[in-house]
Amino acid sequence: MPRTVWYPGHMAKGRRRLEDLAANIDLLIEVRDARAPRLTSSPILPLFASRIKTVVVLSKADLAEERVTKLWREELKREGFASFALDLRSGGMQRISKSLLAEKPSFRDLRVAVVGIPNVGKSTLINQLVGRRAAPVGGIPGITKGVSWFSGSGFLLADSPGILDPHGDARAHRLMSWIGSSRGQVIGDIEEHAKECIAFLISKNLWRGVEGAWSVKACGTPFEILENIGRRLGKLKSGGVVDAEGAGRVFLDSFASGKFGRMSLEAPGDAPLWEEL
Repeated sequence: MPRTVWYPGHMAKGRRRLEDLAANIDLLIEVRDARAPRLTSSPILPLFASRIKTVVVLSKADLAEERVTKLWREELKREGFASFALDLRSGGMQRISKSLLAEKPSFRDLRVAVVGIPNVGKSTLINQLVGRRAAPVGGIPGITKGVSWFSGSGFLLADSPGILDPHGDARAHRLMSWIGSSRGQVIGDIEEHAKECIAFLISKNLWRGVEGAWSVKACGTPFEILENIGRRLGKLKSGGVVDAEGAGRVFLDSFASGKFGRMSLEAPGDAPLWEEL
């Protein structure tokens, strides 16, 4: 697989906007995927963490192993970050709202920036905190243009542009695409990525979820396993030939959405996840 760097111009523009915004916010909320909190950490966090209080929200916690998520929260506490582990689709916003109100200045609303890589749950968090039908309140005098602000109870939320970590190694981006971040822009060859993901899950001893869902054992090469998945799902072309791309797409979508059960891909202290590919 190629190791090219993927870093679109709109990501660089978003980063510059957030750097401008930093001087005018009181609190930063970073949303990460609970299945891979280090992999999905936003690259802008070090720019702000030393001067702005930062709260980390581990989204999709219902898809991660509770034991490992607890270890991550302990690690974040040691690093100086407050954290919440949530399934953003089911709410659970009261604790976050309470923590926001505790930081509110007496003379104005609290200004909060929400950051995170694409599709990690940033918009869902904002919708839960300010209401699904909340409309942007427009620009605020003296604060960077091009940022959408939403009004909550005692706070204003800035929906920042998505930022994807410009790793020098594209394997990190492939991993992020497998868990649902920037799928269409990064994934490339579906069949090849599916085979690589199959090999990765087997190497991490995480195949039991796939076997439990589809009764497909981790026997043979990744291509042979993908073919078995295709037969199991009825992804066949004329003549009974397996549609490997179709099977691979269903496999990757199922993995990203958590259909194989709870999986934590990394734990505190692990080497960078992409080095295992």
